[in-house]
Amino acid sequence: MRADVELVDAVGSRAPADVRPIRVRLALTVVSFGVLLAAAVVAAPLIGSTHISLAAALDRSIPFADNADAQIFFVARLPRVVAAALVGASLAAAGVIFQALLRNPLASPDTLGISSGAALGAILAITLHLDLPLPGAPAVPLASLAGSVCALGVVYALAAARRRGLSTTVLLLAGVTMTAFFTALILIAEYAADFGETFRTVRWLMGSLDVAGYAPIAAVLPVVCTAFVLFAPLPRALDLISFGEQSAAARGVDVLRAERTALVSASLATGAAVSIAGPIGFVGIIVPHLVRRLVGSDHRLVLPASALFGAAFLIACDVVARTVIAPLELPVGVVTALIGGPFFLWLLVRGAR
Repeated sequence: MRADVELVDAVGSRAPADVRPIRVRLALTVVSFGVLLAAAVVAAPLIGSTHISLAAALDRSIPFADNADAQIFFVARLPRVVAAALVGASLAAAGVIFQALLRNPLASPDTLGISSGAALGAILAITLHLDLPLPGAPAVPLASLAGSVCALGVVYALAAARRRGLSTTVLLLAGVTMTAFFTALILIAEYAADFGETFRTVRWLMGSLDVAGYAPIAAVLPVVCTAFVLFAPLPRALDLISFGEQSAAARGVDVLRAERTALVSASLATGAAVSIAGPIGFVGIIVPHLVRRLVGSDHRLVLPASALFGAAFLIACDVVARTVIAPLELPVGVVTALIGGPFFLWLLVRGAR
C-alpha cells in the first residue's frame, strides 16, 4: 500500500499513516506508554486517605514491622496496583484480539461468554464455601479461572468443528447464548444463597481490586504469561486477516491456526483477569479504540500500546475508586462504567459525524 494512505479505525476515525520504520514507531510507542505505566505504578501506592512517603517506605534503616509507610505501601496498596496493571493489560489486549478476530468494533472480552463462565465459577465457590487443601491457594480466583476454561472449551469446540476458519456469526451467537445461560445459573445460585453470600457475590460481580496480598496474582500469573506469549505472533496475521481470509492465506498466513490461537489466548487473558477482579467492563472496548486514535491501526503497535495503556488506565480508575468517597470505597467496575460509557458514546457520535 502507498505510504500516504489513511488508516481508518473501527469507529470511523482517520489517522495519517506514519512513514517511519515500524521498529522506530514500535520503540517510541512502547517507551511512551511504558513511561506512563511506570509513573502510574509509582504514584498510585502513594495516593490514599493516609499520606505516606516513598522515601520512608523504602528506608531500610527502619525495621519493616515498625515502618508504617512501608507496610501501607507494600502490603495494603502495592498488591492492588499490581493486580490493576495485570487485569487492565489483560482486558485491553484481549479486547484488541477479539475485535480483530470477530471483525466487530463492539467486541469485548465478555463477548463469547468467557467472563460469564468465570463469574459463575467464582459465585459457586462463594455460595458453596469451597476451600482448597493447598495452603495459600485462593479458592475463588481458581474456581473463576476454571469456569472460564470450561466456557473456552465450549467455544473452542465450536471453532474446531469448522475446518476453514472460524464463523464469526456462530461465535457471536454462541457467546450471547452462553452469557444468558451462565447468567441464569448465577441468578439461581444467588437465589439459593443466604443474605451474606448474596451480598458477597453482588459485590464481586461489581468488580473489585481489593486483593488479599499477592497470592491471587501469583495463582493466575502463569495463565497471563501464557496468553501474552500466544499474543506475540498474532499482530501481522490479524492485520492481513482484516483484509479477508483469502487475501491473508494468499500471503502465507495459516488463517485457521491464527484464529484459534487468537481465540484461546484472548480467552485465557480474560479468564485470568476476571478471576482476580471480577467482571470489569469497558476496559477491553474503550482502550483499544482510544489507542487506535493515537498510534493508528497497525496491530504491531495497537496490541502492546493497549496492554500498557490498559494497565495504567485501570490503576488510575482504582485510585479514583478508593479515594473519591474515602474512607469508603467504590467498586472499580462502577468507575470504569461511569468513565467508559459516556466516553464510548462520544466516540460513536464523533465517528458518525
